[in-house]
Amino acid sequence: MTESPDPNRIIIDVRESPELSQTGHIPGAQHIPIQSSPDFAFLPAPEFESRFGFPKPTKDQEVIFYCKAGVRSRAAAKLAIQAGDFGGRVGEFPGSWIEWEGKGGKADRPG
Repeated sequence: MTESPDPNRIIIDVRESPELSQTGHIPGAQHIPIQSSPDFAFLPAPEFESRFGFPKPTKDQEVIFYCKAGVRSRAAAKLAIQAGDFGGRVGEFPGSWIEWEGKGGKADRPG
């Protein structure tokens, strides 16, 4: 997986904020902490954008979730598919942050 400037591809980190503070995130990734926001995929678009700071993905966008090791990203992808209106193609980066970092992937760090 590589970072993409494609506006039709949204990469979403589903780890909690303290984890991101420690490691950073994949450049260009958005953030939805799935453990504290398990309803993310079922929110109306205005509430979603207000809560997470970016527009709810539309049917013409691909959504790729990742976490630390792949467990939470798999759960997030299932929730997005179950919601039925969260993006078009929905997938996950199975190796997630551990693989990204292990292969020398860049990290955006907060602050």
